[in-house]
Amino acid sequence: MTHGMRADTYSPRPDDDRAWRDTATRYALVPLRLFLGITFIYAGLDKLTDSAFMKDSGAGSIGDMMRVVRDSSAVPALVDMALESPVAFGCAIALGELAVGVGALLGLLTRIAALGGALISLSLWLTVSWAADPYYYGNDLPYMFCWVPLVLAGAPFWSLDALIRNRRHRETYQDMTSGDRA
Repeated sequence: MTHGMRADTYSPRPDDDRAWRDTATRYALVPLRLFLGITFIYAGLDKLTDSAFMKDSGAGSIGDMMRVVRDSSAVPALVDMALESPVAFGCAIALGELAVGVGALLGLLTRIAALGGALISLSLWLTVSWAADPYYYGNDLPYMFCWVPLVLAGAPFWSLDALIRNRRHRETYQDMTSGDRA
């Protein structure tokens, strides 16, 4: 039996507070997108511009880093693949980080970019930072989980994805309404 009472999901508060909370909820993923986007762009550019990193061997090189972590990684076969061509692998990681960072920052193909970011972070965790003890000292695992909300939710606000979606909806609506007039 209904008694005519509303069962709101929020406790009774002034309308201004509810509006603020709704706005905060709506835009909650924007700071995460900005942080991950900027961080991954920086990481990619840092690798591409570091002449020591983009070498097969030598101090600070991708090749030496892969050889050092090979025996302590969770999946040595991944490291072995990277060691077949360390410079190409380093370039692929750097370009992947750039693409993921730009996608996240601009909100373009955000779910795909976030999945790429999660996979990069997972592969780095399983290889480079696997031996961190305790595990939470390795930074790649938290990055992987930071990408998960963006994989699930995408970038519904302040993004190119939202602009594209809104434009498509407007065009669909215009097509539907113009078809009624014909």
